[in-house]
Amino acid sequence: QVQLVESGGGLVQAGGSLRLSCAASGRTFSSQGMGWFRQAPGKEREFVATISWSGLSIFYADSVKGRFTISRDNARSTVYLQMNSLKAEDTAVYYCAARDGGLASRQGTTYGYWGQGTQVTVSS
Repeated sequence: QVQLVESGGGLVQAGGSLRLSCAASGRTFSSQGMGWFRQAPGKEREFVATISWSGLSIFYADSVKGRFTISRDNARSTVYLQMNSLKAEDTAVYYCAARDGGLASRQGTTYGYWGQGTQVTVSS
């Protein structure tokens, strides 16, 4: 089993920054692909960013490209999402997810482990 705990969410003004963290435990973090997803009220969950086990493969949703940066620290079993130039439309619950096999993936259905989520609210 894998346990994922997100932190770092909060309320920020438009144009501001937040850094989300996701601490993993229970399995070999360094062998897992990791992703960030988000879900806004009344909307479906959507892909935000993903990173492979090595950190060499990284993909972003077009809506966050150039503003968000995903990274990981395998020694700390933690994945991060640095969010800059935040917009009101970034408001959502952000979820961290892990998948066996180590590859990055945009598809939420390929992830077997999910955190509880952290709320990000951007005021305009």
